[in-house]
Amino acid sequence: MRIGLVLGEAASGLRRNFSMVISIVLVTFVSLTFVGVAALMQLQINQMKSFWYDKAQVAVYLCNDAVKSANCSSGATQEQIDAVRTALSTAPVKSFVKGFTFENHQEAFVHFKEQFKGNPVANYVTADLLNEAFWVNLKDPNQSAVIGEAISGMPGVDAVTDQRRLLDQIFAVLNTASITAAGIAALMLVAAALLISTTIRLSAFSRRRELGIMRLVGASNRFIQTPFILEGVLASLIGSVLAAAATVGIVQFFVQGYLAQAQRDIAFVTVPEALVVVPILIGAGVVLAAASANIAISRYLRV
Repeated sequence: MRIGLVLGEAASGLRRNFSMVISIVLVTFVSLTFVGVAALMQLQINQMKSFWYDKAQVAVYLCNDAVKSANCSSGATQEQIDAVRTALSTAPVKSFVKGFTFENHQEAFVHFKEQFKGNPVANYVTADLLNEAFWVNLKDPNQSAVIGEAISGMPGVDAVTDQRRLLDQIFAVLNTASITAAGIAALMLVAAALLISTTIRLSAFSRRRELGIMRLVGASNRFIQTPFILEGVLASLIGSVLAAAATVGIVQFFVQGYLAQAQRDIAFVTVPEALVVVPILIGAGVVLAAASANIAISRYLRV
């Protein structure tokens, strides 16, 4: 097979169908950008899980005189507080506990004011309305149920809350957004495949006389198919490279340039992590174009 002749045919096809080539580039660019964003979202979710789950604590809220509940008829006494502290410091609970701190009313109020700074609600809350609590760090966050079973029934304990449950709700929403983005990306990839297939068939139809002559002189199907496949691959490659550049650009200028500066307490995806997605996007674009073009031209030649 003469490589120069094949490349020349492919270049000629790209010139003849320039508007359709632009369409392939744009559709491939948009669809693979969605794929890149979906991949980045999943990386971000996984990174946030590992970052926040390690910091998630179990809160043991003690009874409060000012706020009655189903488990409390009066506030926790000093003896009851000491009993909870002893339970957290001795076996069998101690083997699961990495460490814990006690937060009194005033400390809880200071943290509340910091958390809701600027919120008008904070002006109506006083220290006595906030529960005293033990904040427990676990060696294995997955063992939080052990603390609940051991501590929740003790006198003076109002409730035992695992922060991971709140995080699970947030990550469930983020996972839904990631799945939605992946679904849109899949639809866009199907549209790109159909457009590539249609473009190749139109290109072949516009050169049907040349193809007839090539068949008469004994050209093989592979020789005839290769230029058309290259047309689709080259157009899709341009779109894939643009999508990869857009994905890295989103991380560089939006995630790291804006989000990471505004929210310094959150671990965001970095450019090196985004670069891992680049070969996946380019490879997906090339494979998609090659497969679509090969199927389209093979079916056309069989007609």
